[in-house]
Amino acid sequence: QVQLVESGGGLVQAGGSLRLSCAASGRTFSTYAMGWFRQAPGKEREFVARIRWSDSTTYYADSVKGRFIISRDNAKNTVYLQMNSLKPEDTAVYYCAATSSRFSGSNRNGYGYWGQGTQVTVSS
Repeated sequence: QVQLVESGGGLVQAGGSLRLSCAASGRTFSTYAMGWFRQAPGKEREFVARIRWSDSTTYYADSVKGRFIISRDNAKNTVYLQMNSLKPEDTAVYYCAATSSRFSGSNRNGYGYWGQGTQVTVSS
């Protein structure tokens, strides 16, 4: 089992920045990649960004490319999501997820471990 705990959400004005953190514990040695997803009210959970644990290869949704940066600190078993130039449409609950499969990509169904989520609200 892998346990994930997110932190860092909050309220920010449009154009501002926030950094989310996700601390992993448990059987982290089995982790192939970690990702961030988000879910706005009334919408499906969508992919935001992903990072491969071995070499930090990253992948982003088009909607956040150039604004968000995913990174990781192996020593701390922590993944970060730096969110810049935030827009009201970025408002959502953000979830950290982990997968042991190299085939998960941006498919939320491929991630077996999830955090509890952290709220991000961007005001206009």
